[in-house]
Amino acid sequence: MTLRESDSGLASIAAAFDLPGRICGLEPLGNGNVNDSFLVVCEGPPLRRFVLQKLNRKVFVRPELVMANMIAIGEHVDGRLTQGCALLAERRWELPRVLHCREQGLPWVEREGGFWRMITFIETSRSFDVVAGADQAREVGFGLGLFHHLISDLSPDRLADTLEGFHVTPRYLEHYDAALAETPVVAGSDVQYCRAFIEERRGFASVLEAARASGHLRLRPIHGDPKVNNVMMDVASGQAVALVDLDTVKPGLIHYDIGDCLRSCCNPLGEETRDLQAVHFDLDLCREVLGGYLAAASGFLTDADYEHLYAAIRLISFELGLRFFTDHLAGNVYFRTEHPDHNLQRAQVQFRLTESIEAQEHQIHAVINELRSAVAGRC
Repeated sequence: MTLRESDSGLASIAAAFDLPGRICGLEPLGNGNVNDSFLVVCEGPPLRRFVLQKLNRKVFVRPELVMANMIAIGEHVDGRLTQGCALLAERRWELPRVLHCREQGLPWVEREGGFWRMITFIETSRSFDVVAGADQAREVGFGLGLFHHLISDLSPDRLADTLEGFHVTPRYLEHYDAALAETPVVAGSDVQYCRAFIEERRGFASVLEAARASGHLRLRPIHGDPKVNNVMMDVASGQAVALVDLDTVKPGLIHYDIGDCLRSCCNPLGEETRDLQAVHFDLDLCREVLGGYLAAASGFLTDADYEHLYAAIRLISFELGLRFFTDHLAGNVYFRTEHPDHNLQRAQVQFRLTESIEAQEHQIHAVINELRSAVAGRC
């Protein structure tokens, strides 16, 4: 891999960080919806890889707080791992580590109007956009459960709320109403379907926030975006070894994480499918994801946590569809798109998924109760 002349500006930014050797390669990495990411390769031996990212300041208006959260989570997890963790008897687990700037010593570089950071690359691992089968689904669930387990004793007061209103569904409903009020009425069956779908579920939007306000659910540290491709799998063993994309770490309800993980894993066609009629929530994958999660995280779950699991599964797919549709109405200003109706298509995928979840409500409750009983039996 060689460094192209066109990469010289990026290489200059990357070289401002405390890297272990000369940069010999730099190329785009991933297909994230928010940040720009690049893979940086340093000379060895051995060759070492890092991830250079330009944070989206339209989304993260206080990026220094994002970095403070990443460092706080990393230090806490390091402390827990030093003490020993029985769940890690035969597996590795790591989080992306933050590199500091050579000159100022800060964990970021501001250059040409951009806010840049450098983090370690999770070696010998890969991610997937859709779950390949039952074993992988269980590993994704275990990975999220392990992450929650390791930070379950970290006070949410240690973390800044870097995205106020993120995963607060009633707030997204307000954004939708504002976008709708400013958008001319658009004809088309797809738009009308989305509008009707949202109207029918307005009363449901506050289910988790109401539980938090009443004291049934409490704030904890959360990942904020634990979709399937943010769980890194070891290439050799297939085990979950890391959660990445820690920008959204903040105080929140773990139900947002659980619901988002299930929403992502249990849609076999993925978020970008055009085959709307085939979109469905896979109950077998749900059982595996939840089983893996509870194998790692059941120790700190309360009765109220279990009682709100189904609501979380249903709500987060609805919430994401609501966000996609709102962005479509607003002119595609938040999520990256490839064509004008991309967010409209994404919204319909999530709404079809929500319909499938609703149609299987009794079966999902049965899976939750079955797994809950199994966990209780092992205690």
